Amino acid sequence: MRLANLINMTNILKFFTESGKLKTIPRSAWVLRGIKNPESIAEHTFRVALMAWTLGRQKHNFNTEKLIKIALLHDLCEVYSGDITPYDTILPKDAKKRKEMLKTWPRFTEAQKKRLSESKHKKEKQGLEKLIKNLPAGLKKEMEMLWLDYDKGQSKESRFFRQIDRAENLLQSLEYWQIDKSLPQKSWWTQANELFDDKLLLELVGSMDKEFHKTHKPKH
Repeated sequence: MRLANLINMTNILKFFTESGKLKTIPRSAWVLRGIKNPESIAEHTFRVALMAWTLGRQKHNFNTEKLIKIALLHDLCEVYSGDITPYDTILPKDAKKRKEMLKTWPRFTEAQKKRLSESKHKKEKQGLEKLIKNLPAGLKKEMEMLWLDYDKGQSKESRFFRQIDRAENLLQSLEYWQIDKSLPQKSWWTQANELFDDKLLLELVGSMDKEFHKTHKPKH
């Protein structure tokens, strides 16, 4: 039996066209920092999926296919939810103050963290559900379960991927910094120092530090 007879191809096509919008939606972190022609969400997804595949193969007893699937879908919700950042609710209107705040990683109380996390989760979950609502039941269920795993860090694969995601962000920041040395790096290195604990990724971050800071070491 042909695939077209098993699924509603119109719904599949709509899913492809809607998710394809991520190719033109810029990453908010770079927009906030005034990067010219910033990467899109889909461009980030491409490289982080490659990283998940490549690095996942080095981990014993890891499901690499699961890692790649999480990478491909982790930001799909942003078609509708938008690319939410920790700065969204705290950035001042004054341009000079905004610029200074973006130099550092934002700090919140535990209560604030919980409130922001719940709000982000709700918006993103609604975005994902809207995007995949007409997919075949089995595929829809798999995507929902993998996204929730990623969002909550429930499995060893999703916890590893969450660090890969941040490592890709750090790499991209270094590539932009290589073009414009005025781009603040402190917030990205703060994340790396505080949130990375995987030995393999710490080795990767060390290689980034060594490779990009051969001639000029920023304060981080």
